[in-house]
Amino acid sequence: MRRKIVLFIIITLCFILQSTVFQSLALANIAPNLLIIVVSSFGFMRGRKEGLWIGFFCGLLVDIFFGFYLGGYALLYMYIGYLNGFFQKRFYPDDIKLPMILIGSSDILCNLVTYIMMFLLRSRFHFWYYLTSVIIPEFVYTMVITIFLYFILLKINQSLEENEKRRAIKFEL
Repeated sequence: MRRKIVLFIIITLCFILQSTVFQSLALANIAPNLLIIVVSSFGFMRGRKEGLWIGFFCGLLVDIFFGFYLGGYALLYMYIGYLNGFFQKRFYPDDIKLPMILIGSSDILCNLVTYIMMFLLRSRFHFWYYLTSVIIPEFVYTMVITIFLYFILLKINQSLEENEKRRAIKFEL
């Protein structure tokens, strides 16, 4: 129960920061995607199932407040969380290379799917413009924020895991 409450707080806080503070700190109208960082991080830290659920709720928040269709971002973020969960066995907390690669790939994948669904299917073929003005700047900004936010999420996850282990041992006795 504690994990669910903490995850709810993390998702809500990151959504609020992404849609308010980082929008005012946007560089060339580009803000980092904090929810992708959360979805990807918990996907490879906790596995496919938790990545799927966190992705669903993060995407649902984006759909409710900013999406054109209810469920589009929820499905996209859900798949991103699930795919990151495949790397749980390769995840080592000390190594930042894998998280950076996975979070960066997730951000690019999210933006490419958004481009396909929002622009390409409407016969707007300005991919080079979208790549240079949205995808790459958001990728860079998200990677810079990832360096700080990832370690916070990692410490929170480690604290929750220690608490769950203590409770499990106490329950066995």
